[in-house]
Amino acid sequence: MKKQIITISREFGSGGHLVGKVLAEKMDVPYYDKSILDRIAEEKGYSVEMMEEDEKRAKNSFLYSLTTAFGSAGTGPDYISINEKFFLAQFDYIRRIAKEGSCVIVGRCADYVLREMPFVTNVFIYADKQQKFKRIVNEYGLSREDAEKGLRDVDKARANYYKYHTGQEWGRPENYHLCINSSNISLGGCTDIIMKYQEIKTK
Repeated sequence: MKKQIITISREFGSGGHLVGKVLAEKMDVPYYDKSILDRIAEEKGYSVEMMEEDEKRAKNSFLYSLTTAFGSAGTGPDYISINEKFFLAQFDYIRRIAKEGSCVIVGRCADYVLREMPFVTNVFIYADKQQKFKRIVNEYGLSREDAEKGLRDVDKARANYYKYHTGQEWGRPENYHLCINSSNISLGGCTDIIMKYQEIKTK
């Protein structure tokens, strides 16, 4: 089978995480998401908690830029912040698994990291706010208060993190090959659309 790598970027509550899992099962390929942080931490001796806190700070774009720019004890070209070290380690790891074979990668700026590889399809999954709220409460088990907070903060942090490290706008259609509104489509239907796109694309 021809190598196929699918990256999935998604709005919080759109179901993109679950779409990625189902897609990987249907394609019978490895699946990667936040677990990438665990593997990098194991390899590099980093703290997963520190990496996760780094990403949460991104909901405030000014503070995130400040801590990323001045997060190192040293100065000059030979010093980079802890935040940037995390991102570069993630960048290298994603490139490595992409070279190994077909897979599905959710998040982690993978669409940008692998943007020049011809066998990569970048997907963005979004949904209407009301549908996202219902999914967060009913399927993710969050309270209404936490769901509201998640809708305010999670995508903002993702957009700021993406903007800082890639210089591009998260969620802009031109950064992806396929954008899907999951509001009125089942998650299984979303995976079918992606697989059909792959079938047409690879002919």
